[in-house]
Amino acid sequence: MPDNQASEVIRGGSPDSAVDRVADFYGAYIDAVSDGTDDLSDQLRAHYLTEDFRQRLAAWEEANHADGVLRAQDVPTHWEVRYHDSGAGHLFTTVTLTWGTGPGAGHTQLAVQSDLSTKLISDIEDAPSGP
Repeated sequence: MPDNQASEVIRGGSPDSAVDRVADFYGAYIDAVSDGTDDLSDQLRAHYLTEDFRQRLAAWEEANHADGVLRAQDVPTHWEVRYHDSGAGHLFTTVTLTWGTGPGAGHTQLAVQSDLSTKLISDIEDAPSGP
């Protein structure tokens, strides 16, 4: 590793931040799915998602034959999490997933809702299209 990258912070976070927890979840979840570690992805869901949402997610997955966290059958090549808004006891983040590499890579955006009191993810939906 070049010297100028050795001390560069790549990621950081706080367990008190709901945004950081969404980023932590997506990073670990994508790694687990990519590695084929089924038990770990289930354990991550149990740790980071509300019980009610896990039940709704299972129904969505059965109806759509896809991974409800990723809203796809494949594994993304990159992910980003950004704060979007907060109110009424919830925090909203936008998760951008990249599919493939290079100029032809596709992107999808997900709207992720977290409960501020527990910092658990309580909903994931396709993000609304821009104006």
